[in-house]
Amino acid sequence: MTISKESISQGKIGIFDSGYGGLTVMRSIVDALPGYDYLYLGDNARAPYGNRSFETVYQYTLECVNWLFDEGCELVILACNTASAKALRQIQQVDLPKRKDSKRVLGVIRPTTEQLGLMTQSGVVGVMGTEGTVKSGSYPIEVAKFFPQVVVEQEACPMWVYLVEHNQREGEGADYFVRQHVDRIFQRNPKIDTLLLACTHYPLLTKTIQKFIPEGVKLISQGGLVAERLVDYLVRHPEMEARLRRAGTRSFVTTDDPETFEKQASLFFGEPIVAYHVEIGQH
Repeated sequence: MTISKESISQGKIGIFDSGYGGLTVMRSIVDALPGYDYLYLGDNARAPYGNRSFETVYQYTLECVNWLFDEGCELVILACNTASAKALRQIQQVDLPKRKDSKRVLGVIRPTTEQLGLMTQSGVVGVMGTEGTVKSGSYPIEVAKFFPQVVVEQEACPMWVYLVEHNQREGEGADYFVRQHVDRIFQRNPKIDTLLLACTHYPLLTKTIQKFIPEGVKLISQGGLVAERLVDYLVRHPEMEARLRRAGTRSFVTTDDPETFEKQASLFFGEPIVAYHVEIGQH
């Protein structure tokens, strides 16, 4: 099933996440580049990706990327830290070279780490992410390429996605699980002065997180950083920019129930949306 009864239009920017969190990145991208056509895919039926194996995340991500390509996307953004950590490199180095077109896939880790080291005064940054992102070591590896002197402390926060998706962003439960992980990372290294929310769900916990981080610590969400680097990418790659359609359309699809997706998506995207259901892989 396609997302509309119209013939498939080419030249869209695809944005992919395992669930809803990528909509926070899409919001920033749309705000920075409002004229383009966008297609968002949430693989909610197989979410969360955070605790799945590298091979499973790669397979699921590749299926979703190929679906977006088939729906006319020239450029796909993996607005998911787990997919960026576990699947992006293989897709870029192995799968894209096999294609006979010039479609491209970008992630959220590199554009974040390119700027992260510029934000710290102490030279120590904290990264809050899913188990999959933390175990991959992607953030320490990428930060070291750009800022070898910067120390990266990581903390896996497996309950934070649950809190966001079950509308438990504030209250005693949220306070308990947020404080537990914030305290843990600052106990390991009190010199942290910049704290990155390395999961696209986590910005919705900002109000709660800020209650427990030390005064003066900068709390960084990825959306703005990714959008800023995408603007720069299109300037540096005019051949890609020329292939992108500018009709200002925004479409949203999910592998799960579209009505449920619509209700949750409005929290992440900041405005009501209409979603369609699609089948991808075996659920």
